[in-house]
Amino acid sequence: MAVSRLTQTTLQNGFEKFNRIWDERSAVGSMEAISAITLSAAQSSVEFNNIPGTYTHLQIRAIGRTNLGGSVLDNVVFQFNSDTGSNYTVHHLNGNGSSASAGADTPRNNTIFLRATGSSATSGNFGLAVCDILDYANTNKFKTIRSLSGYDNNGSGELFFWSGLWRNTAAISSISIFENGNLANISQYSSFTLYGIK
Repeated sequence: MAVSRLTQTTLQNGFEKFNRIWDERSAVGSMEAISAITLSAAQSSVEFNNIPGTYTHLQIRAIGRTNLGGSVLDNVVFQFNSDTGSNYTVHHLNGNGSSASAGADTPRNNTIFLRATGSSATSGNFGLAVCDILDYANTNKFKTIRSLSGYDNNGSGELFFWSGLWRNTAAISSISIFENGNLANISQYSSFTLYGIK
């Protein structure tokens, strides 16, 4: 499997996605950019609103940093449809090159998807994530989230695999993204692109 380099350009423009079809040839799949937001200044949240219900899944690709003081790392989270109730569950598996750990956190009022860098991280270093929101428009099931995320701080860093659940059957029409706990802003140049997958 080929590995492509993640940059702000590829996060926004996307990679070609190939599906295996009946004659064993590869065909370009249908993955469309719905909205892309790059912050020109720090702000408290990022909003994707009026998400069309015409796709099977959603994907968010992000690079992010916060201005949380005294911290090398931070978490960026989201809420669906302005739901601030304790209706979210998060599981994680992470490693830093020398050790690994796992854990769960429920109930929560948001779900973590991006391990971002904080203000004490090396200047210009951002965390990144590729996050899938599965069957987001299906009104017969709770919504499942999975995210691969990590950061590098010039030799130190972590890789995270998050999984999450929003215990609600409503179709997702909006996503609010903000720093965990609302203790800091999302920093300038952080970038979030929302894709729809047919």
